Amino acid sequence: MIGFPLSLFLQVLFFGFGWLFFMRQLFKDYEVRQYVVQVVFSVTFAFSCTMFELIIFEILGVLNSSSRYFHWKLNLCVILLVLVFMVPFYIGYFVLSNIRLLHRHRLLFACVIWLTFMYFFWKLGDPFPILSPKHGILSIEQLISRVGVIGVTLMALLSGFGAVNCPYTYMSYFLRNVTDADILGLERRLLQTMDMIISKKKRIAMAQRTMFQRGEVHNKPNDLSLIQQEVDALEELSRQLFLETADLHATKERIEYSKTFQGKYFNFLGYFFSIYCVWKIFMATINIVFDRVGKTDPVTRGIEITVNYLGIQFDVKFWSQHISFILVGIIIVTSIRGLLITLTKFFYAISSSKSSNVIVLLLAQIMGMYFVSSVLLIRMSMPPEYRIIITEVLGELQFNFYHRWFDVIFLVSALSSILFLYLAHKQAPEKHMAL
Repeated sequence: MIGFPLSLFLQVLFFGFGWLFFMRQLFKDYEVRQYVVQVVFSVTFAFSCTMFELIIFEILGVLNSSSRYFHWKLNLCVILLVLVFMVPFYIGYFVLSNIRLLHRHRLLFACVIWLTFMYFFWKLGDPFPILSPKHGILSIEQLISRVGVIGVTLMALLSGFGAVNCPYTYMSYFLRNVTDADILGLERRLLQTMDMIISKKKRIAMAQRTMFQRGEVHNKPNDLSLIQQEVDALEELSRQLFLETADLHATKERIEYSKTFQGKYFNFLGYFFSIYCVWKIFMATINIVFDRVGKTDPVTRGIEITVNYLGIQFDVKFWSQHISFILVGIIIVTSIRGLLITLTKFFYAISSSKSSNVIVLLLAQIMGMYFVSSVLLIRMSMPPEYRIIITEVLGELQFNFYHRWFDVIFLVSALSSILFLYLAHKQAPEKHMAL
């Protein structure tokens, strides 16, 4: 294999980047005890990136076709082995490791959990037109068809929310008018609440000391219980006031930032993404209503329409290749970057010293399925001559189904996000006024 050293070098490079991301971002605040988790995460990241690398190789014609076909087969086999067999087993294993009653028999119960996962994973194919009776149970087609359903659903949910949240975040039009007086008023109320908490805790401490001196340690008067309930309520109020104060400070900073050159640039991007969001929702609706899936990649189709409209001589095939390469490259880079940022935020939000290993494995599962599904959908953005090997490797999948399913979930996600952000934006000023 002429291209094996090049592919191996890039896989090692991707593995190293995944390893560094694991150490510098995800686990920088935790002591790493389970290296198998780190290896599984890095391997998943490496082979996920390798699939995108092979897409670029298809467009640029790097390596010969037999070599690319071999690497596609090898890469898909490894990534499916990790996603379907290794990660679910280790998730069950580490979950059981945190349960004392099952700790001794965690290996046995981990196998039971994996078999349960395989049952539901296989039954996932029943409601969808993805079954292929021509292939065996553990064939690439059967496994990747089910992974594709989960991954495409995840991609559509994230894309729908991102298409709505991006303009909402960037555009200064949606910023609330926050003044220094609003912030000072909220901070003053927070300080008053903290003073009340301190005062009531002092009363409780003095009463408990008096009781201790009198030998009434086991007796707890009703008035102390009432005061403690008041303290609990005030502490909850103080937490909410603190979050509101931090939110107002962040909004004030965004208002100041929106007045800068860079802020105005992102505000312009917000309007652009608003148009893009409306267009995506419109096209998804059209595709669903008319059961339509494009047969030609968007780049080639767009160039053909433009050339025919202007009536000029133009090498559509030549330029579609280069523009497709740029477009696919942008999709790949933004997909990887966006997913890693999302995974990092999600990890910090819910992780702890005991659950961190399990959460990282879940993130690896999500990441692998997300990237495998990206290949299924990016295939349509490539000219037909560059899809040949990808189609041969993936087998007789119902590619049209995945595009229609993406449109359905994207539309539901986008409309739900619009409703959610509308209610949150409408409620926010009322909440500040009430405070």
